[in-house]
Amino acid sequence: MFALDTVIIFLLLGAVVGFFAGLLGIGGGGIMVPVLTAYFLYKNVPVDYVVHLALGTSMASIIVTSASSLYAHQQHQGILWHVVKVMVPGVLLGTFAATYLVTHISSHALAVFFAIFMAYVSLQMFLNIQPKSSRIMPGKTALVSIGAGIGGVSAIVAIGGGSLTVPFLTWHNVNIKKAIGTSAAVGFPIAVAGTLGYLINGWSSSFKQDYLFGFIYLPAVLLISLVSYFTAPLGAKLAHRLPVPVLKKVFSLFLLVLGIKMLLSVIQQ
Repeated sequence: MFALDTVIIFLLLGAVVGFFAGLLGIGGGGIMVPVLTAYFLYKNVPVDYVVHLALGTSMASIIVTSASSLYAHQQHQGILWHVVKVMVPGVLLGTFAATYLVTHISSHALAVFFAIFMAYVSLQMFLNIQPKSSRIMPGKTALVSIGAGIGGVSAIVAIGGGSLTVPFLTWHNVNIKKAIGTSAAVGFPIAVAGTLGYLINGWSSSFKQDYLFGFIYLPAVLLISLVSYFTAPLGAKLAHRLPVPVLKKVFSLFLLVLGIKMLLSVIQQ
């Protein structure tokens, strides 16, 4: 049986991740990876594996929220499926390949990359940076390559890719609502391929623990997903009542602090 504090941590994490995913339209990796890293360190998991486990577990936990988001946007006809279909092969390849690459990168290096990327996301969110629509959509070959790049970076930081896909699409004259919906559709295969990648590529890891499959800690995935499934719609509903622009700025600073704290906690080990 799991300690009560462990269950509470995962349930609360799922509640927060789902709520903010619904409220601000962001993935939960920015929250989950630092919190899970701290949890694994607290449980005396060797530092060589803490970030890998946090990334794999976070990616698996995103599957439910990304599927729910995809369904919601499809209900509003907000997905450019012709773009998704072209990008998906690259997304799958890039995401899976990146999970293999992660197995050969140290926790320290992964923590540095994660912190830098979260700083970028935080700045983008705080300043509400929106690229000007000034280009036409690239051809199929370029879209596949871009999908591979988005999938690769997303796998290394365990996100659904929204912070990369949305700016890319809006830069190419896609309406912001369609860009968000299309990003949600791209995020689902990222989550699935990333989960399979962390499962398979982490299987040969020398670190073994009950309920650990590759780099995925199943109890955390189940508890986080269970709660986030219910809190995501709540966040989406309150998005029309709460001061989202203000909350977005506060949340961006929160992500930055989490990323820095995670980096320091790993480096100090």
